[in-house]
Amino acid sequence: MEDLGLVITTLGALLLLGLCGDLLSRWLPLPRVTLLILFGVLIGSSGLALLPERTEDWYPLISDIALLMVGFLLGGKLSLANFRRVGRSVLGISLFKVAGVALCVFLGLLLVGVSPVLALVLAGIGPATAPAAVTNVVEELGAEGSFTDTLLGVVAIDDAWGLIVFSLLLAVAQTLTGGAEGSALDAIRYGAWDLGGALILGLAVGIPAAYLTGRLNPGQPIQAEALGVVLLAGGLALWLEVSYLLTALTVGATIVNLATHHDRPFHEIEHIEWPFMILFFLLAGASLHVAALAGVGVAGGAYIGFRGLGLVIGSSLGGFVIDAQTRIRRWMGWATMPQAGVALGMALVASNALPEVGAEVLPLVVGSTVVFELLGPVLTRAALIRSGEGGNRRSGLDGEA
Repeated sequence: MEDLGLVITTLGALLLLGLCGDLLSRWLPLPRVTLLILFGVLIGSSGLALLPERTEDWYPLISDIALLMVGFLLGGKLSLANFRRVGRSVLGISLFKVAGVALCVFLGLLLVGVSPVLALVLAGIGPATAPAAVTNVVEELGAEGSFTDTLLGVVAIDDAWGLIVFSLLLAVAQTLTGGAEGSALDAIRYGAWDLGGALILGLAVGIPAAYLTGRLNPGQPIQAEALGVVLLAGGLALWLEVSYLLTALTVGATIVNLATHHDRPFHEIEHIEWPFMILFFLLAGASLHVAALAGVGVAGGAYIGFRGLGLVIGSSLGGFVIDAQTRIRRWMGWATMPQAGVALGMALVASNALPEVGAEVLPLVVGSTVVFELLGPVLTRAALIRSGEGGNRRSGLDGEA
């Protein structure tokens, strides 16, 4: 019972700490995401070590639920009507951005003397983004408009393109190390299953859910249905070892395009999302090992710099090719700087597949993640404000975050 009391007390304290961060963000030029992560660092093992030892056991469950909600809500932005309006910009910019990051990271790391194998792996990891941080900054500012819609569309499909690029470059890296032919095929097969399996599962859950949504009354039935669908999809994705983020996104996109009353489940998830996001960002900060920054070195610094350069150049070039608005071309790359869990997952896969560079990949990606977790949301916020769509800041007390 003491352990249970400690768990409940800690969760309550974390939620109240998150509220303090939300209030403080109104007086400081920092987004609440960055403040929550900083608070997490302060109370975590890199700071005052105030959290119970078993806190790390809670983080996977809380992060999975939070990211499932983020993926579901992002999928809700991919309606056909919305896609007709900004779809061309989303596809063009996302493709050029992913290609730009991969190319800049690969060539840049080669220039500073990094081995081709490690450069390929990091080039594959570079395009991954942190959709939770981006969407939370958008919600905090109450941002609306073509720039915001394009940004949300880009981060929604970024990880799909990134997974494809990562799988291909990992296969090339395995070939360069002299691995068996089957190893390269395994890398491609892994990416195909992670992506294709997520799409199939998302449709399998989303189509019946879209049919059910129009037959339930608003209120508690819709809330139970929405949360049940999101958790069911995520649990099946984890069990089948496919991308749970892409699965949730596919479910959301299916419902928004097929359901009669498609807005109801998304509103219900929005109403309960914020407490999970508070816990997610605080525990993410607590799990960051700031000491890893010391091990980043030249390769890590180059990776951080060339990833940022690739995001800006790739987004600008993509926007120019499709003739997007000037503000989209200028600020989209800066808005997509955050990088977190997906990149760490890729680093783990790469370190298992390529033990030769595993000892270098993990510390470098962990260290760079600290930088992108803390500075990325600040740049996202600045880009939204510079684009002219970040002026209507919402209250964090209305339950909609």
